[in-house]
Amino acid sequence: MIALYPGSFDPITYGHIDIILRAAKLCEKLIIVIMANEEKDGTFTYQERKKMIESCVSSLENVEVHIGTGLTIDYAEKVKADVLIRGIRAVTDYEYELQLATTNMALNGNIETLFLMTKPEYSFLSSSTAKIIAKNGGDLSYFVPDNVAEKLHAKFR
Repeated sequence: MIALYPGSFDPITYGHIDIILRAAKLCEKLIIVIMANEEKDGTFTYQERKKMIESCVSSLENVEVHIGTGLTIDYAEKVKADVLIRGIRAVTDYEYELQLATTNMALNGNIETLFLMTKPEYSFLSSSTAKIIAKNGGDLSYFVPDNVAEKLHAKFR
C-alpha cells in the first residue's frame, strides 16, 4: 500500500512527525507531500520545508518527501497512492477533515482517507503556535526538532 500524507508543513512539528512515524508502519511506502497553496503566505519556501522534513525522516527507509501542486486527490492518483493520511488533534480538526475526505471521495472513490489521532501530548501543537513562540524568542524544544527550531529562530531574528 502506498500512502500519501499531504500538508503545508510550515514548519514540520513533533505532531507531524508522530503521524509520520505511525503511518510509515502501516504502509509499504509513505509519501509526504508539501502541497503548494497560493492562498497562504509561507514562512519557509517549499524547498526549505522539504529539506527540514527530509532531515527529520532520514532514518525511515520507506518515506519520501515531495512538493505537489493542484488538488491533493489528483496528486494522490498521480503517485498511485491507495490512501490519504490525515492527522486529527481535536473535534474542530475532525469537522474540517471530514469535509475534505468527503470531497476527495466524491472526486475519486478509489482513494481512501485514513485518520490518525494525534497522541495527547501533541494535541495542542501546530505550526502556527511554533511560529508565534519563535517570533517571541521562546523555547521550541517541545514543539519542533532542533534543526527546525534553529531555522525558525533564524527566520525571525
